[in-house]
Amino acid sequence: MAAGDTEGSGDRSEEEKEMDQKACEYFEQQEDGDVAMAASAVEAQSPPGEEKARDPRKWKWSVIFLCFYGFMVSIKPGEPFITPYLLSPEKNFTREQVTNEITPVLTYSYMAVLVPAFLLTDLLRYKPVLILQGISQVVIWVILLLGSTLLQMQFMEFFYGITMACRVAYSSYIFSLVNPVLYQRVAGYSRSSVLLGVFTSSVLGQLCLSLGNISFYTLNGISLGFVSFGLLLSLCLPWPKRSLFFNRATQAQRELVAAATKPELDKMNPEDGGPSSAAPPRPASTWKDSVFVQMLLEVRNVLKRPNLRLWSLWWVFNSTGYYLVLFYVHILWNKVYPATENKKVYNGGVEAASTLLSAITAFAAGFVKIRWHIWSELVIGVITAVQAGLLLLMGTTENIWVCYIAYVLFRGFYQFLVPVATFQIASSLTKELCALVFGINTFFGTVLKSIINLIFSDKRGLALDVHSQFLVYFIYFTILTVVYFVCAAVVIVRHYRNERGGGGGARDQATPTELNPVVSSKELEPLSNGKSGKP
Repeated sequence: MAAGDTEGSGDRSEEEKEMDQKACEYFEQQEDGDVAMAASAVEAQSPPGEEKARDPRKWKWSVIFLCFYGFMVSIKPGEPFITPYLLSPEKNFTREQVTNEITPVLTYSYMAVLVPAFLLTDLLRYKPVLILQGISQVVIWVILLLGSTLLQMQFMEFFYGITMACRVAYSSYIFSLVNPVLYQRVAGYSRSSVLLGVFTSSVLGQLCLSLGNISFYTLNGISLGFVSFGLLLSLCLPWPKRSLFFNRATQAQRELVAAATKPELDKMNPEDGGPSSAAPPRPASTWKDSVFVQMLLEVRNVLKRPNLRLWSLWWVFNSTGYYLVLFYVHILWNKVYPATENKKVYNGGVEAASTLLSAITAFAAGFVKIRWHIWSELVIGVITAVQAGLLLLMGTTENIWVCYIAYVLFRGFYQFLVPVATFQIASSLTKELCALVFGINTFFGTVLKSIINLIFSDKRGLALDVHSQFLVYFIYFTILTVVYFVCAAVVIVRHYRNERGGGGGARDQATPTELNPVVSSKELEPLSNGKSGKP
């Protein structure tokens, strides 16, 4: 990389770098841990040189409308009760069918749609993907109301996977509406609207069942009304004119035609306007010169950074276990405490409590002051060990309230580490590379979920019952715990040995791997108030 480029990137203010980091962090803390949102939190950002002044009144109303949209599409009061509904006399599916034939389709669908959704979000500039998400939501609830066969329920799970993959569009859309100086603020607004919508949805569903004494069918009809309204709102959204990869690359190519002698890295970083002394002029632009392709080539260098490698692996392996628990925990609850006419289920209340605790723990992570380059493995190991214990408790207890409490705590511990992981990954990467790394981590996590599902849950594999699956998840988290503790011992011993020898640790000497370098010492600062993303 040219020296001039390196110097130019060092001129960025600390405030700008922190803002980029926080924009990534806010959206990793979604209520179900949807890891795709972290990748998309930076996706809609564009070079400062391309930003133009916007009418304050116009962007304010646009942000308000988008936040209202995010709130409304999150209100699906029947969602926590889909599993009891499928197992109830209204649908009359067996627990084996739901566990081994219906639920696994969700993971396969999510894996198949995730990459196309990520790319189409940027290529089509967000709005069409949000409309597709709204259509998928409507299809889900129509099938739940009218469907009666196993194949129809599998199609329902397929469209549910599409809905999950399309969430990336909402989290990145809002950044196309405002200037970079407002990214942090609007990220908080949009994140809060989604959390408030999920919380409201869970509480509303629980109140309808507990106090209104309505049926699961009626509750799903109410959900269909809400998602239909959300689809209408998506049609009214404005269509952004810019995006991160494809549309920005087109603009970069136009600039190259106008100034053929401009270095490639200057073209990808318009804010670095100074000439490069080492980069030769490129006579023409090819597909290899696009921002997206260049960053794909740079991703391999991320693995050379110990801290980035650690948190990326945590993202892949721990998020895999987390989502498998989320997918199957309602089946476990139904087995421990079957829903009947004389027994009320409290899935909505538990989901509301877990959402609230997740928001609190994610917020608290911003106040934790730890030298993460030393203690990361140990902290991850301790939390993973606690999660393993909670999974063992859920898989063996016959008390539904113990199962509820263990689930709420399990989610809270995971969400505590999400903003930490986001900060550690994003702090030494460019905005564009940050989005790509999170997307790749999410994809590999989804592939791993599909493999585990195929082996242990799917009818074509071992087809284990839900209690046996939770024991598998316990073993999975136990293995991760052992690995983290071994790595923690190695890192701590190496650090204090180097400290006694008068040298710094290897992590202190690592240089950032990115297209537009930032100060490497930023990564070594403790996560504290003002240095991390708070929801």
